[in-house]
Amino acid sequence: MAPKKLSCLHSLLLPLLTLLLPQADTRSFVVDRDHDRFLLDGDPFRYVSGSLHYFRVPRVLWADRLLKMRWSGLNAIQFYVPWNYHEPQPGVYNFNGSRDLIAFLNEAALANLLVILRPGPYICAEWEMGGLPSWLLRKPEIHLRTSDPDFLAAVDSWFKVLLPKIYPWLYHNGGNIISIQVENEYGSYGACDSSYMRHLAGLFRALLGEKILLFTTDGPEGLQCGSLQGLYTTVDFGPADNMTKIFTLLRKYEPHGPLVNSEYYTGWLDYWGQNHSTRSVSAITKGLENMLELGASVNMYMFHGGTNFGYWNGADKKGRFLPITTSYDYDAPISEAGDPTPKLFALRNVISKFQEVPLGPLPPPSPKMMLGPLTLHLVGHLLAFLDLLCPHGPINSILPMTFEAVKQDHGFMLYRTYLTHTIFEPTPFWVPNNGVHDRAYVMVDGVFQGVLERNMRDKLFLMGKLGSKLDILLENMGRLSFGSNSSDFKGLLEPPILGHTVLTQWMMFPLKIDKLVKWWFPLQLLKRPHPQAPSGPTFYSKTFPIVGSAGDTFLYLPGWTKGQVWINGFNLGRYWTTRGPQQTLYVPRFLLFPKGALNKITLLELENVPLQPQVQFLDKPILNSTLHGLRIDSLSADTLSASEPMELSGH
Repeated sequence: MAPKKLSCLHSLLLPLLTLLLPQADTRSFVVDRDHDRFLLDGDPFRYVSGSLHYFRVPRVLWADRLLKMRWSGLNAIQFYVPWNYHEPQPGVYNFNGSRDLIAFLNEAALANLLVILRPGPYICAEWEMGGLPSWLLRKPEIHLRTSDPDFLAAVDSWFKVLLPKIYPWLYHNGGNIISIQVENEYGSYGACDSSYMRHLAGLFRALLGEKILLFTTDGPEGLQCGSLQGLYTTVDFGPADNMTKIFTLLRKYEPHGPLVNSEYYTGWLDYWGQNHSTRSVSAITKGLENMLELGASVNMYMFHGGTNFGYWNGADKKGRFLPITTSYDYDAPISEAGDPTPKLFALRNVISKFQEVPLGPLPPPSPKMMLGPLTLHLVGHLLAFLDLLCPHGPINSILPMTFEAVKQDHGFMLYRTYLTHTIFEPTPFWVPNNGVHDRAYVMVDGVFQGVLERNMRDKLFLMGKLGSKLDILLENMGRLSFGSNSSDFKGLLEPPILGHTVLTQWMMFPLKIDKLVKWWFPLQLLKRPHPQAPSGPTFYSKTFPIVGSAGDTFLYLPGWTKGQVWINGFNLGRYWTTRGPQQTLYVPRFLLFPKGALNKITLLELENVPLQPQVQFLDKPILNSTLHGLRIDSLSADTLSASEPMELSGH
């Protein structure tokens, strides 16, 4: 009889459970065009959202950042999905660790945050190649972001992997994704290929169904080419722009429905060599309040910026090549290190006037740590490790080949040739047609001669004997993410010229520097000759313990020139002390081994080493110091650069 009683109890409880549990078929997020609003499950709804990029924040910190965003009064987050982060090689996919998109969606759900998803395929975001994988450029004639069959085939293949993964997370299926953007600011691209946009829209519908809200985002100047019938049209602008004028223009493309600013800029990005960007709290809060009073839905870009670790920064082209800094602090309400700023509290006060905000105290700033100075030791010249950096040997070609042609996606490649005759007098050496992409570190017989740089009409003057070895280390500073319709190939795009001679017979060494630092250097087995007067690309390192408890910290490299830094094998990113504005690199505490273990810092200095090769760990960042020659304008962390006029860019 027991089974029968259990069956009866089950039959009585099932209807009750059915009523209590949220039902996917009752969930909806739609546009109410009659009343110019969104409806969430049939009720009027407006989102106040913030942008956060999971790919710029280590996974162990996701929950912390999301909790702070929810506490700020946000009810949604917006984020991109970078294609190149998940498909590093054609048909090879990575959704593990900090690339675990589903885990991030789950963390957002635990923080009670809805999701506005932006899967591209192009995302800009000041990210390497705007999120497009560089292996697309292995077909040199490909036309990106168009109906080019080669591009569409790659896009279709990618989305047939990605979109089924997120399908269960759509709001009407029980998940937290309320809307999905198609492409990204396409009207700013210039191609204006409506067939391409229609193809994407059809692909999204085929893989995601008819219920999910699909939308586009463009700056005011891009609405004509970026919008598409059947996709909800939204706009982006900052606090310095004319809200009334822009929303009036938006109504020409979307006459009915809620007004939406998909990127309301809380700060701005930084370029190497320019001032650190800041935006005033009063301007940001006033603009937000004005939009909320209109009933608009708003996403703040960025709410937490994060970091361009490794080689992931992008670049803009605004008359010249402008690479993005390692820090993506963005002067956002939550700092790069995850700390609340006065801007956050001011925005929370504005939001509280329009909707409930969570009660309770915000988690305090993370503990910070100071350490040093530490004196680094010379490990050896980069050329001394060439056999380990390129174990399969060089690729030979009459003319130099690009990174893409030899399947080198990021980082560095060494070009080598030999002089065919003796050069007795200093002779001009240059690369025509702006053919250095992006920086070339030139050596003759291992002796550093100087740098050639993209967009600079530089020449070096070289001498050498017959048979002298000419090495050129090429650095990829990040592929264009905005501002150009052309593909951004890396390396030597033209053969260099010495005097009147076009140099040929090149060897290309694609370098695996991260593997060397992570796997070979820790073995301490490498005994290589040290240069007597080190200059040019050289490795330095130091092991050190943590005294006391570890905390977040900021690596400061006074006197160093330019290079790359690793902490315990993790690639922190680029430093460029002599150009600025960024002078410190954010080091999350989880990268450091606690008390009782040795940590290791490794530097690849590309140009010149200070007389005292020291570094320090500070408890505050320095993001706003631009060096001009040897003069430091300011090293004060409290001195902010003047606010610059807001200039619309792509994201």
